[in-house]
Amino acid sequence: MRTQVLTLLTLVATSYANVTCPATPDPMPRAAAFPSVRTMPDPFLYLDGKSRVQSIDEWRRCRQPEILKLLQEYQYGYYPDHSQEKVSATRNGNSLTVTVAVGGKTASIAASLNLPGGNGPFPVVISIGGMDTRSYTNAGIAVVTFDYYRVAADSNSKSGAFWTLYNGRDIGVLTAWAWGFHRVLDGIELKVPEIDATKNGVTGCSRLGKAALAAGLFDKRVTVTMPMCSGVQGAGPYRYSLSGQGENLENSKSGAGWWTSSGLSQFVNKATQLPFDAHTIVAAIAPRAVILEQNANDQFTDSKGTATVTFPAAKAVYEWLDAGDQLGMSIPGGGHCDMNGYRDVLPFVQKVLQGKSTSRNYDDLKNWRAMPEAYPWATDLPEKS
Repeated sequence: MRTQVLTLLTLVATSYANVTCPATPDPMPRAAAFPSVRTMPDPFLYLDGKSRVQSIDEWRRCRQPEILKLLQEYQYGYYPDHSQEKVSATRNGNSLTVTVAVGGKTASIAASLNLPGGNGPFPVVISIGGMDTRSYTNAGIAVVTFDYYRVAADSNSKSGAFWTLYNGRDIGVLTAWAWGFHRVLDGIELKVPEIDATKNGVTGCSRLGKAALAAGLFDKRVTVTMPMCSGVQGAGPYRYSLSGQGENLENSKSGAGWWTSSGLSQFVNKATQLPFDAHTIVAAIAPRAVILEQNANDQFTDSKGTATVTFPAAKAVYEWLDAGDQLGMSIPGGGHCDMNGYRDVLPFVQKVLQGKSTSRNYDDLKNWRAMPEAYPWATDLPEKS
């Protein structure tokens, strides 16, 4: 067995040794330097605008890290260095308190445990805000919730546990909330043996769905990412507004500018110059699982754009990576953040976290159709070698 592992590592190292990454511009370009691209940007095209990914190895070694960097530069702000944090936890029954110390400062996050009956360890979904807890615990999946407002206030006030530690940084509140997910997961690993922390999901709805998508992006421990009705700055496309109230970069940034860093502000009224779109965020999580959920009659966020543009564009990358079954789309009836969305995605979550089979087709867009004209690069995917 040891010989097989060493051989595999040697093959991986040799494969990566044959990959040369194009240089990422330093400093990163300003908005004015990018051309206007009205369709969803080619996720395989590097930030230099010239080089394109040639293989799966190159995607993993070069392009995926570059996407992570550009998303921090232009949307989220730079995620704190977790290696500098000291995390501890205490538990009292079903109450969990996670304490984080860094740079001589200390802050805490309180979480609540909802455990299924029977014997664990159970997989878990960590929820920011409320969710349909009962459906999940009845299915043998633990639910852990925490108060996002105590992690970071939904305002410009820079108050909450995150800002106690990282005040003064140009970081969006979505990133702060994502950090809260991750520290709660740390606490589960430390103090909740009834939960198998290696099998976990992150979820939230609306602005909290945007945060859940960020949580899946910034922590490879996350098994399945579940953004619900997340809209722009989440899974809703910037370049297309096909349903809902017409949410776009301009009105989302003016209404709650603190959700993202100042890096996104330079693209206001220049959204077609963004070097990414929502499909890029989803694709950067691959091959880990993502289930996008948008209620069909959501009056606020762009369900149709998410389903017909973001989902199939990201799906092209997942399928190229031979992970097509790890990305799904859910379109239940109802309006914004209806709780039935959680029941609708449950079979997908059970497939990922519990290994259960499902006959449900999570590629079904129902009464809508995919818009391949929005992602023309998908007809010219790189070779996989």
